[in-house]
Amino acid sequence: MNKKIIWSLTILLLGSGFTPLYSQGFVLKKDIIVNKNETQDNVISFGGEILIKGKVKESAIAFGGSIVVEGEVGDVVLGFGSDITLKSTCVVKGDVVSLGGILEKEPGSLVEGDSVYFKTSENLGALLKQGFKGIFTLSFIPLFLILTAIKLSIWFILAVSLAALFPRQISFASSQIRKSFWPVFGIGFLSILIFTALIILSALLSLILIGIPIFLTLLLVGLVLKIFGRIILFHFFGESFSKALGGKHPTPLSSVTIGFLGVSFLGLIPVLGALFNFVLSILGWGVIIRTKFGNVPNWFKQSA
Repeated sequence: MNKKIIWSLTILLLGSGFTPLYSQGFVLKKDIIVNKNETQDNVISFGGEILIKGKVKESAIAFGGSIVVEGEVGDVVLGFGSDITLKSTCVVKGDVVSLGGILEKEPGSLVEGDSVYFKTSENLGALLKQGFKGIFTLSFIPLFLILTAIKLSIWFILAVSLAALFPRQISFASSQIRKSFWPVFGIGFLSILIFTALIILSALLSLILIGIPIFLTLLLVGLVLKIFGRIILFHFFGESFSKALGGKHPTPLSSVTIGFLGVSFLGLIPVLGALFNFVLSILGWGVIIRTKFGNVPNWFKQSA
């Protein structure tokens, strides 16, 4: 397997503290067959077929291609533009997520968690088509709504994907917000101030070319922190809301989905929504840095 392809999936982590896929027990191939009486920790395929007749302890992930489950998957079945078929004999103890593919569940198949089916290609294609139409007819308000819908669709895809890939890290980091709210807030506020100063400095240095690589790297780091931090907050608010209603302890995927809906709605409120999103950014940066992307309770204390 080409290592450039593998590392393209992990480059966004930029030293975030997530363990590389190799050390998490992932089998990385184009076509993967897990035979009866065979057990794998995780399997991931790029453009090929995953056929599970035996047992996968944690995750089965496909980018394109297909996933066919006849046996057992212990955590999540996740397909990006993949056809997922759950046979009548299959047991999935976690969630099933299909983003842009086809999900087929035969009678008798058992999914103990949630099933998420999102046809991205047609939805986004229709939105883009309407968006271009809005540009040429100068219908700016509908165009704004369309662009907002596209933005939310992208956030939803990112949210469910990362919740499926890193459920333990997201759940752990979310729990630390409740335990150490003010330390998390303080670290986030200070981090954003430092980051803003570095962005300004690198922009000035870009006038003499030296700062261009630094500026681009900072933008990428900021994007990674924003994405992971926001998804942890989706989980935090979704879990809190579910518990407040007296519901059972939700799965990470359920928490992220509920939180996404609530946070997205509040973020659309004029003025207050902008302030709400700013506070979320502070908390997101703080919890990511303090917990080292959901790996330790306090990165600074451990490093001292």
